[in-house]
Amino acid sequence: MEAESSEILALPGGPARVEWRRSARARRVSLRIDPRGGAVVVTLPHRAARTAGMALLMNNAEWVTARLAALPGAIVFIDGAEVPLHGAPHRIRHVPRARGGAWVEGGEIHVSGDAGFLPRRVADFLRAEARRSITDLVGEKAILARVKPARITLKDTSSRWGSCASNGNLAFSWRLVMAPRFVQDYVTAHEVAHLRHMNHGPRFWALVEQITPHTAEAMAWLRSDGMRLLRVG
Repeated sequence: MEAESSEILALPGGPARVEWRRSARARRVSLRIDPRGGAVVVTLPHRAARTAGMALLMNNAEWVTARLAALPGAIVFIDGAEVPLHGAPHRIRHVPRARGGAWVEGGEIHVSGDAGFLPRRVADFLRAEARRSITDLVGEKAILARVKPARITLKDTSSRWGSCASNGNLAFSWRLVMAPRFVQDYVTAHEVAHLRHMNHGPRFWALVEQITPHTAEAMAWLRSDGMRLLRVG
């Protein structure tokens, strides 16, 4: 998929940032909301004119405006910002004269060094914590399910919290580290269960229930609060 351009357009409900993309695999013009960037993405097939995308956008302007307005507020990694870690709020505290990069202390994420490095150091810290937490959980669930994952990868996805490939590789969103631990427990169990059942049939769900007690609670949390994680950073 190729990014064509980005612009601010005046929709009936107010201005909105529109990302234009072109895809050789797309069979029709489509639009979706990008929760991370707070924009509407219009995807065009290879030979489609931009006017077709504009027509779709204007015909769905009310839906677009409502979805953008419903997005949680964005949280930027700056001194004083509050970000969740394992479901608990942690305030970012810049301690320029300290050493150690970023670490948790007293319910805060302390970040040393120059202020210009703070966003990257917070992001690196969260990703490292995500890898540690998710890797440990996958190991526990794999033992229970009697399977062996091939590789664990962390990504920054906007539509999936986890995935399982046919070759046994598992992938997870690093943003799960901001969710409560019971949510992480369920998502890792879900993907590990796919190592035995590459479907969502009865035997798959029976295995999920066997290796995690948090299915219903975690699915409800992801539906109601998962979008907030995509607005962080």
